[in-house]
Amino acid sequence: MSRIILAPMEGLADNILRDCLTQIGGIDLCLTEFVRVTDKLLPKRVYHRLCPELLAGGATPAGVPVRVQLLGNHPQALAENAVRAMELGSAGVDLNFGCPAKTVNRSMGGAILLKQPDVVHNIVSEVRTALGPDAVLSAKMRLGYEDKSLALANAEAISSGGVNELTVHARTKVEGYQPPAHWQWIAKIRRQVAVPVVANGEVWTPTDYDNCRKVSGCADVMLGRGAVWQPDLAKQICQRDHLPYTWEQLLPRVDEFCQRVAEQVPEKFQGARIKQWLALLGRVYPEARQAFEQIKTIKPLTDIRRRLV
Repeated sequence: MSRIILAPMEGLADNILRDCLTQIGGIDLCLTEFVRVTDKLLPKRVYHRLCPELLAGGATPAGVPVRVQLLGNHPQALAENAVRAMELGSAGVDLNFGCPAKTVNRSMGGAILLKQPDVVHNIVSEVRTALGPDAVLSAKMRLGYEDKSLALANAEAISSGGVNELTVHARTKVEGYQPPAHWQWIAKIRRQVAVPVVANGEVWTPTDYDNCRKVSGCADVMLGRGAVWQPDLAKQICQRDHLPYTWEQLLPRVDEFCQRVAEQVPEKFQGARIKQWLALLGRVYPEARQAFEQIKTIKPLTDIRRRLV
């Protein structure tokens, strides 16, 4: 049975958006924004802040499991924090070898580690040893940093290190988010490794989903920006008779999102959080683009909500 997984999009896919998207349906698993690990065991409050779902059985209010993602380069610290995440109730642990952010890469985290497959292997092995054989351990990688020359070596390093599954974002760090996504490379990796592979990159429509699965050979697909721009994309994929939401159908979800922001986000950041999602929704919904133009200079959340409804 195939799964649709929500990608761990830093600064975007927080628990508020995870709640909104999983309430709509079609998503089987969520990954958190990365928890940045240096050389220390992080306090529990860090996990609860980035993954409040840990306080509610490790799942969104819709019942979709949430898996904590860790980012760093210190094998022992990552191992200790992986154990902590599991103890707190995470639905497994995911390791980040794909973040393209310059600040992250300058600190030797994310995609830059793909320059050193032996380091990648050591991290995965150390975490697996700490977690034991039964815990779910996954990882997410890009095809490389500057090029794809080490893609297969990194995939094998991760697989042999002991993961249960590997997600591949089918672009290098240098390629960023520019199309196309090289799904054929995911197929190469899938043939190379002994663990299930999840395909990720450039899935914006149900047709893209079908083509991605066909080219990559993967049963499972991770959705990122496509699910943010079109919140019922996963539902469209799972229920082919489901007609895409109109703006009027989506508006109640946007208002619920605003309510969650009002409850959880500090007041000075509330307006920016709403505007961020509206701007992205505007890529699909002209009405969202118009709404963004109307509220982009407004700061109080109550005034923003009044304009939206």
